[in-house]
Amino acid sequence: MPPTRTPTYNLKVLLKETGIAADTVRAWERRYGLPKPERTPGGHRLYSQYDIETIKWLLARQAEGLSISHAVGAWNEQTAAGVDPLARFGSAVSARPDIVPVESASLDALQEAWLGACLAYNDWGAEQILNQAFALHSVEAVATGVIQRGLHEIGELWSRGEVSVQQEHFASALAARQLDALLAATPPPVRKETILLACPPDEWHSFTLLLLTLLLRRRGWNAVYLGANVPLARLEETLQTVQPALVVMAAQQLTSALTVRDSSVLLARRGVPLAYGGRIFNQIPELSLRICGEFLGETLGTALDRIRQLAEEPGNDQVRGSRITESESHPALSRFADAYRLDRRLIESSLAQRLSEAGMAAPALEIANLHFGKTLVAALELGSVAYVEGDLDWIRNFMASQGVPAQSLRIYLTAFSQEIQERMGRTGEEVVDWLEAYISRL
Repeated sequence: MPPTRTPTYNLKVLLKETGIAADTVRAWERRYGLPKPERTPGGHRLYSQYDIETIKWLLARQAEGLSISHAVGAWNEQTAAGVDPLARFGSAVSARPDIVPVESASLDALQEAWLGACLAYNDWGAEQILNQAFALHSVEAVATGVIQRGLHEIGELWSRGEVSVQQEHFASALAARQLDALLAATPPPVRKETILLACPPDEWHSFTLLLLTLLLRRRGWNAVYLGANVPLARLEETLQTVQPALVVMAAQQLTSALTVRDSSVLLARRGVPLAYGGRIFNQIPELSLRICGEFLGETLGTALDRIRQLAEEPGNDQVRGSRITESESHPALSRFADAYRLDRRLIESSLAQRLSEAGMAAPALEIANLHFGKTLVAALELGSVAYVEGDLDWIRNFMASQGVPAQSLRIYLTAFSQEIQERMGRTGEEVVDWLEAYISRL
């Protein structure tokens, strides 16, 4: 059946179906009159399936080696002769090339195309886009400007409920596979110092450290990457074997910021300097005061420069320690954290009963308990209950993306506060006060 010419789809659909950049489509329409969208009364473009297949046909001709002007010329010759190019080359159209025309293959356009391929579960297309990207740009530029930015955008879309967790996992797996291939192709190290990279316990987001490993190896460092969720006992064993000049860690969430702190204590005892970074330290800068190590900054560029300084300079002992001593920590919060950790299961069980009677849906309770309990303990251990605010905002957005009623988080936190008041009395006063203030802002 020939593709319909009924104008149905907006520009976003066309971009997703073809993998082409928006600027390229507009340029083709302006220069060559292809495709030929209709306009809504408000001036927005509407494309037919025939328009989409036309774009695919032009991309297929480019994949065969034609320039866009010659591809359009071939199209016009056939239509002038009364031949429908799509009818003649239907099989070629269906084999979507998934490449970005060279004249518009900026990092932004390539990132957009790669993102579209990932969201469509098109691993072949995503690979072809990266092949083109590496042919036009440096490895560092593609790794950061296409892959890392693409994953960040997918993460943002997932948190808003606009993409599924399956799509996020699919894209992450493709990205990791690409970086693994690039790592395998790096030459042997030329520097004598070894840098050990590891995600701390409870940290499963390993892409940033994997990317940093690639960039370090391409600069000649002997970078040893241990992966996600490395237990402290395993880290200690590896230190004895590798004897690194520097250990690098990254934390994206509050719970793993706490395990970075625990790791820093171990490394300080062993006399091994620690450098660290990650999203959570960018969001809450004062957390770096709790870590015996060197914060690497908010970007990969600054991280690479600081790592070089720390690993090369003999004065590694200059890496600063925690600026907050045990005597300056918050004893009331520590006591609450200890008590809550012991009674957490009992508290959550009682909380479930209380919320069930209030009519709160089970999925909302499960989401809140899963994320909030362990985050609260981490915040208290790190010195401020206010550190949970970012995670609570995330939980609220995630609940909304899962169709959980907006008032569910308020109901949950109100019941949680009441439970703490009844079970812990004055020990939980500061936590209860903060929660009530947060609830009032919801």
